[in-house]
Amino acid sequence: MQNAEKGQGQNMNGAALKIGIVQARFNESITNTLFASCRDELLKLGVKSENIDHVTVPGALEVPVALQTLADTDQYDALVALGCIIRGETYHFELVANESGAGVTRLALDYRLPIANAIITTENIEQAIARQVDKGRDAAQVAVEMANLLNSYDDHE
Repeated sequence: MQNAEKGQGQNMNGAALKIGIVQARFNESITNTLFASCRDELLKLGVKSENIDHVTVPGALEVPVALQTLADTDQYDALVALGCIIRGETYHFELVANESGAGVTRLALDYRLPIANAIITTENIEQAIARQVDKGRDAAQVAVEMANLLNSYDDHE
């Protein structure tokens, strides 16, 4: 939802975090902007450039397996999924949107690792363009806030 009231994040200090980003190349003009705005926001939140890893994959359906590969390394405080799925004339839109989203969520729960899902789903290119910067920035904020939240519980063990 654009212009949604999102509230103020809690611990938004990314200085000690390592973040992995997986970007789908399909609809690349949109996903490149998602990546740029996400990376810029991570840097503003204090994440060091050398602590941001970026990989690309062909499309949204490939994002979960790349996220899983990164998660398996146990090097990251949070991951970010970036992609853009624009409705077409076939059922393929629903399949890609549902399966990629379910894969991202399952990985976050299985690994107990924050994964900010910014695989945007829109009806048309205009909606994607309208959301690309905000959603990239939102994903960075979610990754930092959730990494700090989960890390704070790990610190108490």
